[in-house]
Order: sequence, then structure tokens, then C-alpha cells
Amino acid sequence: MKILLFGEKGQVATEIRRRAGADARAVGRAECDLAQPGAASRIIEASRADVVINAAAYTAVDRAESDERTAYAVNADAPGEMAKACAARGLPFIHFSTDYVFDGAGARPYRESDETRPVNVYGASKREGERLVASTGGAFAILRLSWVFSAHGANFVKTMLRLGKERRALRVVADQRGKPTPAGAAAGAALAAAEALAAGPEKAGLYHFAGDEETTWADFAETIFREAGLNVAVERIATAEYPTPARRPLYSTLDTSKFEKSFAVAPPSWRAALTGVIGELGANA
Repeated sequence: MKILLFGEKGQVATEIRRRAGADARAVGRAECDLAQPGAASRIIEASRADVVINAAAYTAVDRAESDERTAYAVNADAPGEMAKACAARGLPFIHFSTDYVFDGAGARPYRESDETRPVNVYGASKREGERLVASTGGAFAILRLSWVFSAHGANFVKTMLRLGKERRALRVVADQRGKPTPAGAAAGAALAAAEALAAGPEKAGLYHFAGDEETTWADFAETIFREAGLNVAVERIATAEYPTPARRPLYSTLDTSKFEKSFAVAPPSWRAALTGVIGELGANA
């Protein structure tokens, strides 16, 4: 299966390239500026790929508040364009979205059918991307992810490890809850969905994929420090004590049962994956 992959250096894109090897052709920003209309569709039209995966996104949540135009161009218009081009050619299309499409006011894990009410520009731009992708009617799978981490790119685990080596105590938000998701597992989920859609469009639709356990950022930080052997005290604070330009949902836990039933892929153990990521970072230090 030949894969055209939008995204080159991001966390999930890197893991897809690791798994797919020579079968994946990665397209980065230098070759395709997703903020430019028509750029993505031209790449797809010239490709001989069997499936297209979009792992590129505008993920600067706070910066998006003052750069709304670019966020929507990359997170909404470009995926919609990709999905339309794929539908015209009969190609399966895999697209990643986010738990930030929800407002965080829920009391149970969010299902795919739950109403979305994003509280920031990033989440709103990703929700619009979902709408545009689904409107094409092609063989698509949208995978909403949450709290993605890996040994590469920018993520919470790497930030905590860096700060944990510099400080003896850190203030970490304790009232936001969600599920950490290993980028490697997300890559495997995307490839499983791609294989299924290449065989037939019956499983097209919207899915949630995330790690197996709900936690808070503060608990996640403590687990990271413990696994890395760092003696760092975590001071638990409320979101209100750590103001940011963009609001975050307080509760964004995803119900992943639909994906598990559809593709026979169980939610990954983020704790086991964390051990591997910390080991990989240590080996690369």
C-alpha cells in the first residue's frame, strides 16, 4: 500500500514513516504550503498513492488565537481540499483531529456522536476541518486524538523532562482530565484504518483513538518524573492559576470503544509507551 503522507516532522507523521518505511512518501511544508489554496490537491492529483494520510496541522493552540486565518487555512480548508481530491480519485483518506473540539463540560468520556462546542480557535478550526472532510462523502476516517506524546517533536513529556532536570519543583494543572496518546499507537491506528478503507468504504466515518487510562496533567507529570528517576515535587494548581491566551477544556476524555470494535485495535497503554519514550530519549541524549 503506497501512502501519500502530509506531514513530515510531526509526532504522528514521524511514527507513520517509521512503520511504513519506503511505502510512505512524506510531504513537508517546503514542498506543500497547506496555507496556500490548491497546494494539497495538486500533490494528490500528481500522486500514484493508494491512500492519503493527513498528519499535518496547525497545532500552536495559543498562537491560533491571534492567527485565526492561518489556523483555519491549515486545519480546515486544506483537509477539506485533500478529502475532495481523494473522493474524486476514489482514494481512502485518513485525517487526524483533536479532543479540543469539545468544551470540557462533560461528565463521561465523549463519544463521536456528542455535540462539539470548542472553546478556542484551534478546536474550532479542527471541527471545521472535520465538517469539510465528511461533506465530501468519500472513503474517509477522521481520528480524534488527545494529549499526544513521543520521543520527538514538542509535547508534554519532553517539556516535563527538560524542566525536571532544571528545577526541583513544578506547578502543574490538576483540574484538566484526558487520556495521553502515544504517537506510535496513533500511527498504527491510522495504518489499520487505511488498510480497512482500502479494502472497502464500509468503515468510513469519525472515530476516537486515545490511551487506555484517564489522568490529569499533574498526575501525568508525576508519572513522568517517577519513570525518569527525577526527584521533582509537583504542586497541583487549578487552570485559573495558569492563564493562557486560549482556553482549554477541563474534561476531554475520549470514548474509544467505536474504534476498537470497528478495527480490532485496543487502546494502548500510555504508561508502557511512556517507559519506551523515556528510554528512547535517554538513548538519544
